[in-house]
Amino acid sequence: MTFLFHALATVGGYLLGSVPVGYLVVWLFKREDVRKYGSGRTGGTNVYRAAGMGAAALTAAGDVLKGALAVLLARWLVGTMAAEVLAGVAAVVGHNWSVFLGWRGGAGTGTNLGVVAAFSPLVALALGIVLLVAMRVVRYASVASMIVALLVPVVFLVMAFIFPPFSHYGSYALYGLLSAAAVIIALRPNIARLRAGTERRLNY
Repeated sequence: MTFLFHALATVGGYLLGSVPVGYLVVWLFKREDVRKYGSGRTGGTNVYRAAGMGAAALTAAGDVLKGALAVLLARWLVGTMAAEVLAGVAAVVGHNWSVFLGWRGGAGTGTNLGVVAAFSPLVALALGIVLLVAMRVVRYASVASMIVALLVPVVFLVMAFIFPPFSHYGSYALYGLLSAAAVIIALRPNIARLRAGTERRLNY
């Protein structure tokens, strides 16, 4: 029975993550497919290119929300760290490879922050600020996304050493490693463009 509930939490996390918020927002705003723009992804940056800042903000909020809901569902349904980690990773994977969009999606940054917010709102807030600053400084959304993705396991690992009685931080660090892998795999085309010097810079 425990295995069944963990499996349900994982599937629920994946389905929540798979909800194509960016695709739905751009269709609502412009009746167009966001995948025809820019990188072809459904995340906030590409939604900005397709439909402007308002649509991008709405998409970012939705992506964060579905990541947080995935963890909260696992917490309610199962109540174990393993379930939360599985559901969180599944949500990021669902966002990046959505069953509703033919296994396409975004890069997982917003959903990743939503999962982290369910783990620790303060850490998510700090990483959200890092994301905005990095985007402003480096002008590459992909680089900013990778910085945040790699910081998640580092931050939680440090917290696990600082607060040893709170062993759940170690579980959150494991989530961070797995989610970082999902983000970096999704960003492989961007990494190739960065190396070639053809990656698009942000213009806001």
